Amino acid sequence: QVQLVESGGGLVQAGGSLRLSCAASGSIFSINAMAWYRQAPGKQRELVAAITSGGRTNYADSVKGRFTISRDNAKNTVYLQMNSLKPEDTAVYYCEADINGPYDYWGQGTQVTVSS
Repeated sequence: QVQLVESGGGLVQAGGSLRLSCAASGSIFSINAMAWYRQAPGKQRELVAAITSGGRTNYADSVKGRFTISRDNAKNTVYLQMNSLKPEDTAVYYCEADINGPYDYWGQGTQVTVSS
């Protein structure tokens, strides 16, 4: 059984920083792309950032220059460093990973709240 467990969410003032982590565990043979999504109340889930197994990244326009996605392949972990946070970044953040081929796994989500 494969699991993704997120950590690092919380409450922060506008302009502050948070670092999210997501660790994959279980029977893992390979991890391809890993990504972070977010869902704000009343809105659809959206892609925030993604990273391939080779380290290529892409970002939503709304977070470019403020957020950085990275991964530690030895630890099966993906990170999201979030700087210069804004109230509109408030959402539940989910990690997603393509594990053992075409299988798509999701974490349980972690709440990020940015106060103005």
